[in-house]
Amino acid sequence: MSDEALSPDLALRVGLAARELPEAEVQQLVRMLTGHLGVPLTAEKLAGVTSAGLRDAAGRDHLEAVKEAPVERLEAACRALRGEAAVDADIPDPHPGPPLPGAVRVACASNNGGALDGHFGSCTRFLVYEVSPEGTRLAEVRPVAEAVTDAGDRREDKNRARVTLIADCQLLYVCSIGAPAAAKVVNAGVFPMKVPDGGDAAEQMDQLSTALASQPPPWLARVMERDGASQAGTH
Repeated sequence: MSDEALSPDLALRVGLAARELPEAEVQQLVRMLTGHLGVPLTAEKLAGVTSAGLRDAAGRDHLEAVKEAPVERLEAACRALRGEAAVDADIPDPHPGPPLPGAVRVACASNNGGALDGHFGSCTRFLVYEVSPEGTRLAEVRPVAEAVTDAGDRREDKNRARVTLIADCQLLYVCSIGAPAAAKVVNAGVFPMKVPDGGDAAEQMDQLSTALASQPPPWLARVMERDGASQAGTH
């Protein structure tokens, strides 16, 4: 498998990782990663990369430059592979205030600014919106790093930590999500909504608000009915 076979996003990640490990070439890293993680390379697989795993993989591939790299370089390469390397100065600020009446809470998987551009297993944050027929509000920005770090090294535990982070939401907007992770999300009472092309999260939420104000699609009507019944049961 060559770096040309990677999606543009994954190729960028590997290229940024190679910049952190200047003695290693991109094609060497691709070979090492596919040997370590299997074919094909995916964002979900790269989400579980650790500095120890990179060092072990480099040892098996006899890439001494990577094996002997300082730990801070390996950790920087891991952040690049997980999609956390981009400078992110445009993260939107939440708008404090009381909950919007009749709103659903939506988690949007994001890596950059206010974009809906994340895979569930590798996004760096969730933008949590309240969406009602009357409008939308960015209620919180929830970074993933601390929750995932506390969860340990197993991908299953990391996904469980991500689910816990959004368990108070009714909807999850995400560019992609694997079947095992999707099952965990659904079991937590959150409805995953794939938006493969992504886009601006605020614009996606405006579209959802418009749908709520008119005739919501059946899947959304069921979510609203379930949430309404749940809230009624708490009073």
